[in-house]
Amino acid sequence: KHACRAGSFSFDGQLVATGSVDASIKILDVDRMLAKSAPDENDTGREQQQGHPVIRTLYDHTDEVAYLEFHPSSIVLASGSRDCTVKLFDIGKASVKKAHKTFTDSEPIRCLSFHPTGDYLAVGTDHNLLRIYDVNTGQCFVSAIPQQHHKSAISCVKYAATGKLYATGSIDGTIKVWDGISARCINTFAEAHGGHEICSVNFSKNGKYLLSSGKDSLVKLWELSTSRALIAYTGAGTTGKQEHSTQAVFNHSEDFVLFPDEATTSLCAWNSRNASRCHLMSLGHNGPVRFLTHSPVQPAF
Repeated sequence: KHACRAGSFSFDGQLVATGSVDASIKILDVDRMLAKSAPDENDTGREQQQGHPVIRTLYDHTDEVAYLEFHPSSIVLASGSRDCTVKLFDIGKASVKKAHKTFTDSEPIRCLSFHPTGDYLAVGTDHNLLRIYDVNTGQCFVSAIPQQHHKSAISCVKYAATGKLYATGSIDGTIKVWDGISARCINTFAEAHGGHEICSVNFSKNGKYLLSSGKDSLVKLWELSTSRALIAYTGAGTTGKQEHSTQAVFNHSEDFVLFPDEATTSLCAWNSRNASRCHLMSLGHNGPVRFLTHSPVQPAF
């Protein structure tokens, strides 16, 4: 009923979850989405047989759903909301409407990321301390060294595929890389995007690189071993400053970097290795794209 601000693919690429300002979450079946938009539009029999793409609608939040992520190995969806809760839904059950687990915070949730084992959940909020939850016990951990923390709200968090590292980005303009076991900050990129808010961080599959985007409309690739920005992907957002935050993502093969251009509502894509620009692709939206997520298994976003 309202703007869509969050999205996630399941680990096998079969499901998409979307979260809205109206506090609802919808789960869509990817095959049904493709069947519905298939070129043979007149073949209605197939579509009816396939059924509606939306297979679940979940109403358990009371405010905007800010972030969604599927569990890395089971059909569980984690959602973070402006209502200060993180909820886990077991969407394998057809009748599920409510979460089977809720973590309540004192601050609105902005972002979250599962540890690759699925046993831990990193949660960023309007507060400057990152929370790490034990999914099974609900215990919450925070790093005990005050000078290592961000100065402002945490806008994005991601675990590396190995679980050895996780990265956070903040409204304070810094990106921090943390040790996944000791929870100590091992690297800080100050003013990573010229002091602008950090909008997204994503590790490469091998864990050696970090892709970031900021409100300066730039996308950067950081080499973690040398702590430097190897590549800046430029040319999106000709105005140079975005109003809204959005994500820079790798495609499923990591050959390309994708980033929506706010001014033209089109998609910028670059060759990830040499930063050469590909053709602009119209996204067909009427307003700025607020969330972008790529399928882990096929060329689809």
